[in-house]
Amino acid sequence: MNDTHIVSSFDRDLESVQAHIMKMGGLVEQSILDAAKSLKDRDEELSEKVRKADKAIDALEELINEEASRTIALRAPTAVDLRVILSVMKIAGNLERIGDYAKNMAKRNSVLVHMTPVEGSRAALGRMAREVQLMLKDALDAYIQRDVELAQEILDRDREIDQMYNALFREFLTFMMEDPRYITPCMHLHFIAKNTERMGDHVTAIAEQVIYLVTGSMPDEGRVKEDMTSRDPEISEPI
Repeated sequence: MNDTHIVSSFDRDLESVQAHIMKMGGLVEQSILDAAKSLKDRDEELSEKVRKADKAIDALEELINEEASRTIALRAPTAVDLRVILSVMKIAGNLERIGDYAKNMAKRNSVLVHMTPVEGSRAALGRMAREVQLMLKDALDAYIQRDVELAQEILDRDREIDQMYNALFREFLTFMMEDPRYITPCMHLHFIAKNTERMGDHVTAIAEQVIYLVTGSMPDEGRVKEDMTSRDPEISEPI
């Protein structure tokens, strides 16, 4: 009877933590979409909304970590259950970082609205952000469904994000070389593109956690990064 009680208590704790993860994921998805829309529409008010929303995302990560740590301390989970809890904490950390990148997109948009528009760039960045948001949605679905195939598919899709980033990188260089007026706005847009590419990396990290959770091991082959500046820490970190 006592073992049953412990198991049911752990299950309730895990359900609570997972509910927080899904709520956090939903907020992060919305932040990505809102940040992209604020950029497309040159909407400073929406940018401010994204920046404020990040506080709720941070609060949820803190809550998840607290509940997960308490569950480990009180329930003494088995190896398999401990793997679930640790995966949840890592997923929360990745979601928090994605939220940071969305916030920083919005911060840069507040500067860009006062600069010369760069033709075509906002739509391209919007498509890139939308693809990352869809990847995140699928990664969270893969987590809930424990779907290894869907998680593996997300790892493959990250290459498309890298390719989109590479195309934008070349486009921004061309604009800057052709007209000095575009140098400053293109630098900001490049940071936004890089932040979006880094979001994709964190989504793939979530997918890798799903694979680890189900199989007990991380994916065998390391992902081949196809963006040209992934090793530059200065431009890959949020402002």
